[in-house]
Amino acid sequence: MAALKPIAFCEHLQLSSIGIQPASISFQTLTLESDHFICVREKVNETNQVVIIDLADANNVLRRPITADSAIMHPHQKILALKSSRTLQVFNIETKQKVKSHVNNEDIVFWKWVSDSVIGMVTDTSVFHWSISDATSPPQKVFDRHPTLAGAQIINYRVTPDEKWMVLVGISGNTTNPSAFKVKGAMQLYSKERGVSQPIEGHAAAFAELKLDGHQHPTKLFTFAVRTATGAKLHVVEIDHQAADPVFSKKAVDVYFPAEATNDFPVAMQVSKKHGIVYLVTKYGFIHLYDLESGACVYMNRISGETIFVTSEHEASSGIIGVNKKGQVLSVSVDEQTIIPYILGTLNNTELAFKMASRANLPGADDLYVKQYQQLFQTGQYNEAAKIAANSPRGILRTVQTIEAFKAAPAPTGGLSPILQYFGILLEKGELNQLESLELARPVLQQGRKQLLEKWLKENKLTCSEELGDIVRLHDLTLALSVYLRANVPNKVIACFAETGQTDKIVLYSKKVGYTPDYAQLLQHIMRVNPDKGAEFATQLANDESGPLVDIERVVDIFMGQNMIQPATSFLLDALKDNKPEQGHLQTRLLEMNLVHAPQVADAILGNEMFTHYDRPRIANLCERAGLLQRALEHYEDLADIKRAIVHTNVLQPDWIVNYFSRLTTEQSMACMQEMLRVNIRQNLQIVVQIATKYSDILGPVKLIEMFESFKSFEGLYYYLGSIVNLSEDPEVHFKYIQAATRTGQIREVERICRESNFYNPEKVKNFLKEAKLADQLPLIIVCDRFDFVHDLVLYLYQNGQTKFIEVYVQRVNSARTPQVIGGLLDVDCDETTIKSLLASVTGNFPIDELVQEVETRNRLKLILPWLEARIQAGSQDAAVYNAIAKIYIDSNNNPESFLKENNLYEPLVVGKYCEKRDPYLAYIAYAKGFCDDELIQITNDNAMFKQQARYLVKRRQVDLWAQVLVPDNVHRRQLIDQIIATALPECTDPDDVSVTVKAFISADLPIELIELLEKIIIEPSPFSDNRSLQNLLMLTAIRADKGKVVNYINKLQNYEAGDMAKIAIDHGLYEEAFLIYKKNEEHALAMNVLVEHVVSIDRGLDYAVKINKPEVWSRLAKAQLDGLRIKDSIDSYIKAADPSNFVEVIEIATRADKYDDLVRYLQMARKTLREPKIDTELAHAYAKTDRLHDMEDFLSMTNVADILEVGEKCFDDELYQAAKLLFTSISNWARLATTLIYLGENQAAVESARKAGNTQVWKQVHAACLEKAEFRLAQICGLNIVVHAEELQGILSSYERRGYFDEVLSLMEAGLSLERAHMGIFTELSILYSKYRPEKLMEHLKLFVSRINIPKVIKATEKAHLWPELVFLYVKYDEFDNAALAMMERSADAWEHNQFKEVIVRAANVEIYYKALSFYLQEQPMLLNDLLTVLTPRIDHTRVVRMFQRSDNVPLIKPYLISVQNLNVEAVNEAYNYLLIEEEDYKTLRDSIDSFDNFNNVGLAKLLEKHDLLEFRRLAAHLYKKNGKWEESISLSKQDKLFKDAMITAGVSGSSEVAEELLSYFVDIGNKECYCALLYICFDLLSPDVVEELSWQHALNDFYMPYRIQVQRSLVDKVAALEKEVKELSAKDSKKEQQEADAPIINPGGFGDRLMLTQGNGFVPQAPPAMMNGTGVPVGMPPHMTGFGTF
Repeated sequence: MAALKPIAFCEHLQLSSIGIQPASISFQTLTLESDHFICVREKVNETNQVVIIDLADANNVLRRPITADSAIMHPHQKILALKSSRTLQVFNIETKQKVKSHVNNEDIVFWKWVSDSVIGMVTDTSVFHWSISDATSPPQKVFDRHPTLAGAQIINYRVTPDEKWMVLVGISGNTTNPSAFKVKGAMQLYSKERGVSQPIEGHAAAFAELKLDGHQHPTKLFTFAVRTATGAKLHVVEIDHQAADPVFSKKAVDVYFPAEATNDFPVAMQVSKKHGIVYLVTKYGFIHLYDLESGACVYMNRISGETIFVTSEHEASSGIIGVNKKGQVLSVSVDEQTIIPYILGTLNNTELAFKMASRANLPGADDLYVKQYQQLFQTGQYNEAAKIAANSPRGILRTVQTIEAFKAAPAPTGGLSPILQYFGILLEKGELNQLESLELARPVLQQGRKQLLEKWLKENKLTCSEELGDIVRLHDLTLALSVYLRANVPNKVIACFAETGQTDKIVLYSKKVGYTPDYAQLLQHIMRVNPDKGAEFATQLANDESGPLVDIERVVDIFMGQNMIQPATSFLLDALKDNKPEQGHLQTRLLEMNLVHAPQVADAILGNEMFTHYDRPRIANLCERAGLLQRALEHYEDLADIKRAIVHTNVLQPDWIVNYFSRLTTEQSMACMQEMLRVNIRQNLQIVVQIATKYSDILGPVKLIEMFESFKSFEGLYYYLGSIVNLSEDPEVHFKYIQAATRTGQIREVERICRESNFYNPEKVKNFLKEAKLADQLPLIIVCDRFDFVHDLVLYLYQNGQTKFIEVYVQRVNSARTPQVIGGLLDVDCDETTIKSLLASVTGNFPIDELVQEVETRNRLKLILPWLEARIQAGSQDAAVYNAIAKIYIDSNNNPESFLKENNLYEPLVVGKYCEKRDPYLAYIAYAKGFCDDELIQITNDNAMFKQQARYLVKRRQVDLWAQVLVPDNVHRRQLIDQIIATALPECTDPDDVSVTVKAFISADLPIELIELLEKIIIEPSPFSDNRSLQNLLMLTAIRADKGKVVNYINKLQNYEAGDMAKIAIDHGLYEEAFLIYKKNEEHALAMNVLVEHVVSIDRGLDYAVKINKPEVWSRLAKAQLDGLRIKDSIDSYIKAADPSNFVEVIEIATRADKYDDLVRYLQMARKTLREPKIDTELAHAYAKTDRLHDMEDFLSMTNVADILEVGEKCFDDELYQAAKLLFTSISNWARLATTLIYLGENQAAVESARKAGNTQVWKQVHAACLEKAEFRLAQICGLNIVVHAEELQGILSSYERRGYFDEVLSLMEAGLSLERAHMGIFTELSILYSKYRPEKLMEHLKLFVSRINIPKVIKATEKAHLWPELVFLYVKYDEFDNAALAMMERSADAWEHNQFKEVIVRAANVEIYYKALSFYLQEQPMLLNDLLTVLTPRIDHTRVVRMFQRSDNVPLIKPYLISVQNLNVEAVNEAYNYLLIEEEDYKTLRDSIDSFDNFNNVGLAKLLEKHDLLEFRRLAAHLYKKNGKWEESISLSKQDKLFKDAMITAGVSGSSEVAEELLSYFVDIGNKECYCALLYICFDLLSPDVVEELSWQHALNDFYMPYRIQVQRSLVDKVAALEKEVKELSAKDSKKEQQEADAPIINPGGFGDRLMLTQGNGFVPQAPPAMMNGTGVPVGMPPHMTGFGTF
């Protein structure tokens, strides 16, 4: 049997099988934050996707089109965190909402979830924590990265659950120290509380907690692993030490790495909290298991041929889960069934086995625990024995026997008893089980120390149960309630709630636990004990959110049975608050009981309008009887009843009556009000007015007015209309109100309504007021004033001689109407004296312009002149006054021009309009004074006043006004411009006037006119002749509009901006004018620029340069020549100018044109003043291009700043190899020199140079050249320097194989094996070459170097080459046992060997291969079949094996196998073996098989055997029938073969009296007396004595019957004696019990006697008591409580 393995290994998933691309399975693209989700980023059909695999549902792969740099899934929820550049986003996939986002200031190099709400992020400098608990907070910096992690690749970041400790893990290449380990691990351990970091060398780390014996608190540990050049270590140290606990001693243990894993190192670590195991995973796929407490190595093995690059905790098994580069999702965990036996058997570490079994409750050490416990207990070491029992795995020793043993153990003198020591250790360890809790609680409560029990319950030290609650209940009901709650005993919890008055918790608890008690009975009990709590409980039951839990009528009956009207009312009010129709009878009942017993309560209930479904007529009648007239009216519906009751307003509230009418129809309301006025108008008029007022809109004012008028109640009409008139818009209402107010003498109200109302008919009201002949005409005046009846008013008052009211009107009512009144008086020919007197008497303000209009239209303007002059003398500044004066002066020609110019108070626009037809010049004066631009322009245009217009425009300085008059469609523009140029501007001396005018001409785009204007003020003598701005403007305008005048202006003008004008001239194509300006101002360089760039005449430029002969001129000319590709002339010009500044362009163009001779001259000139690398570099290159190697050697020997390497590369590219050789030699660049020498054919020298260079690329180039020329010795030298680089190996091999140099490449690779830097690729590729070209050498090579080759790659090669033994060898070495077995079977002729196959097949993982192997052996090696089955026995399905051989009819071949596995009692095996024995007629062995192994079709086999020819086989059939209870078949078969003994034994075994009696009758029938007697003995207990006696008497068998009879008599005597003894004992017990009850007190803490009613009932059989009846015949009370305790 194979050795036990302490681990369970499982492959959960193959990522490639669910569509994940192999290229996407890497550390950069795949993340595993927990054992719930895998997140992969991949590109599918040019689309970036994020793939989420839920490991619980791997077939349902979630793909999303997302582009991101990194994606990590939340450890437990479907929340995805994405990083794109510096943007971070978190999304909830289920709710499809963004959780949070942030843009970071630094690049994030690593991030992961460190808890359910925090993401840890690592940048190049710091570590941050980003919480997703809120939507806005940014990442918080935790600590800075240590310098030792600079440049390292961060592979992990871990945080303790309390976030006090963090560790950052990174790896980097160890290039600085060749003797050190190749991959350096660096970690930074950070303490948040201390704010301190510690750098540690390590590759993997984890935090853990461990509960150690003797420690009060869990010990917090930090464990890490490191590999260096000297070895590998696993360290375990304590962090956050608790002072009360002993110090944890540090552990440092060696980590073993196999010889073939020289470069292996730890990459991941997880700690199992349950088992205290450290899982350490290495790069090469090894798993190491270490005990966390001791550091002992438990197990090590290889679980993956590929690197497991990401891991996480596997919560389900407390193990580790990871993904390797093949895409396998693997998990490793402790095998709880085998780990302890493995530690005991293989590791032989009993102490470790003890601790681990106790820590994780693992099987395997039970016998050791029991043995050690017994040994310690027997030697009196009770404390140690108690520890062993308390720590026993799965509590195997925590039994009642252990407790009884400790109870019985003697207590030491002066010390704690063993049982107390035992319980103390249990309490220290954790929770006590149910039995222990009971045993501890009894003595504690007996001692009255229930506080200890409370403490232990709070600390969860006790296992609560119903029995524990019953014990505690005797001492503390509240504490018992706590126990019952924890033990989930609903009936007793509810009973405790009821007894303690916590009725509000009963329903909540019942729903929570899903228990439904009898609420009605419970309520009845509570009502008897505590009516207040009962009322509360009843309300709670009725108002439950899921519906009433108890029948409401039943509850009411309970209340009424105890005459509790008020609680019943309160309950019903609450229960019926939803006002449901089906509750109508209950509503009626509630109101009835209160109307009879408490009318005030009923009134309040009705007032709240809570109910609407009761019997309204009945309640109305009861309300009337109870004197609640208001409530009666609320319920009446018949109009006669309403009219009869409503007239008694003296007993009703007025407000209620008014509101009551809102319920009545219009007809009912009108009828009731008429009835109220008819019965008692004096008493009811006021309330009728209030009703009419409130419901006026509904009833209609017309009907109400008719009602009041029908009763001739103008007072009522006045008050009614007065209350609605301010809200009504009905003209009739307003008119009627004015009438009613007039008739009741309310003149002031008439005046008010006339003034304020907007809805009456003014004509109708005016006529009514005229007819009313009121003494006070103010209402009429108001109406006429408001509605513009002024003329009618003046006429009415003037004709009726009431002129005093005219004065009242203009003086007191509305002085603003004075103009209309004056007009009216003029129309009725009132004398002027009266009018003037009236006008003088008006003190208020009125519109003077209207007054002027009134008198002006009647040609009576002079009438008011004295009044106007009086206003002026009074200091009035009203414009209307002065407008009127101006008009009078103009009409009377009283020096109007002087008035218009000097006076500033009139309105120019009004007066100007008045003057337009009378005198245009006066209108111009008025418009100019008031800046009335549009009117002034219009009048001057209409009257040809252009000179005045021009002067006004220049002085006005308004750009918009200028734009208006200078528009092209202005027909007067030319005339206006002439006046501006001829008159307005020459007269002007203010520069601003000129400036605005010029701007206006520019804006109007009048360049010709502008030139005329400027010539007028610049060319001709004027104050503005030397103005620079105007000269610039003149030049600019001429350039744009009149180019012919530009040269003349250049010569005449001196004070303009020459540079700006020249540029503008160039922009407008006036190149000669621009050249003339530059030349005139001696700006020769710019002049040259015009010639070469714009005139484009290099010849003129050359003449000009010769003439001027200045460096800047030659330099500009040289640039132009260079642009024109006149390279030689350009270089000559540059040399004359001694200007090397443009060397870059000169070099570029000369090089492109291959003018290296001229370039040498230029560069030699340039070197004199500039020390630029570019110049020296190009000079050296020019020497090479002109083959001036001697000059180059001189140049190289002197000081220079040339880039020699660049020049050399250029010469090499141009195939100037001699020059390149000189250049590379001068700078000792052996790499490039070697390449150059190859092209020169100097191969030996090239190899030497390559050796000096030590560069792989150079070696490759030299190697290629040597190979091309068949210089194999030199090529091998080069090749040995290349093959040590794995990435170059394939290219080298291809170059040989392409040319067919197979021996040479084998020679090269064999030489490479001995290299110090030989790597796996060399051994691998040589294996592949052997498989192709020297297969006979392959096996030897593989056996020597199998640990140093890439086995998967060689497997492919050997398979391709059909080298089957080698293929099998590789599969075995690579642990691919499945493939090895398949290969051996498929190529059995070459690859199969029996012993090797047996070793391989037992290690195969695929079960199907086992059955293929069996088929293979059946066909090819049948004699070795049982040998194969022997090794496969533990692994195969025996049923399937048997079926397989049954189908092929080869079962006899596997008989040894069947015998070996029959002990497993498998049905198929048993049946096959049994049938085989039948064929062999081996009945003895068959009987043993049947008796030993019963798992087969017994009845089927029996039916087969009962027809067998041999007696023994038929006997076996009877035996089988007996075993299966088929008594009749068994006995029948035995009878058939006369095997009476077997039949009697079967009858005795059956236990059936019928079977025994039937067989007894059979023996009597056949006359076999001996069998008859024997059956009486065998079936003594089954046979009835009377039947036996009868048969014996009938058939004369008394002699054979007598022994049986004697035995029956003896048994009867024994039974009677035993019964007498039992009766006596019961009688003694009953007497003792009665005596105890008589001696006991009537009442004690236990209730009645020592029986606790809550737990044991009242001692009587529960039965329903007779129902109590109340006066109504309704039963009161409840049946017994159904909680399980009996009644209360």
